[in-house]
Amino acid sequence: MIIKIKTKRKKEIVDITEEINKFLEKQEIKSGLVFLFALHTTCALTTADLDPGTDLDYLDAFENLTPKLKYRHPHNPEHFPDHFLSSLVGISLLLPFENKNLFLGTWQRVILIEFDGPREREIFIKTI
Repeated sequence: MIIKIKTKRKKEIVDITEEINKFLEKQEIKSGLVFLFALHTTCALTTADLDPGTDLDYLDAFENLTPKLKYRHPHNPEHFPDHFLSSLVGISLLLPFENKNLFLGTWQRVILIEFDGPREREIFIKTI
């Protein structure tokens, strides 16, 4: 199945935890693993603590991780850092769930990190 997430800004962090739990509620399987895979090369998936302002801290840190180089990306060299950060963070997650809910730590949330928005992002989701 595919879930769609609309982003609103060029760079942002979107909490998708509840969308994943809504998907799990509709599944026959009560416990197992859920696999998430972003069908894009300029966004990423991970877990994070989202205390107020932490999303902006993450975005600032990602900006500082990107080297200031002369990129050779063919269709738009200024667009390459978005691809780089997506690869660095990763585009997939495998997470446990119990009783049709994600099994996460106290502060963990599942997030989509947008590096090249705003866009409608598609995430493939499958239970195991």
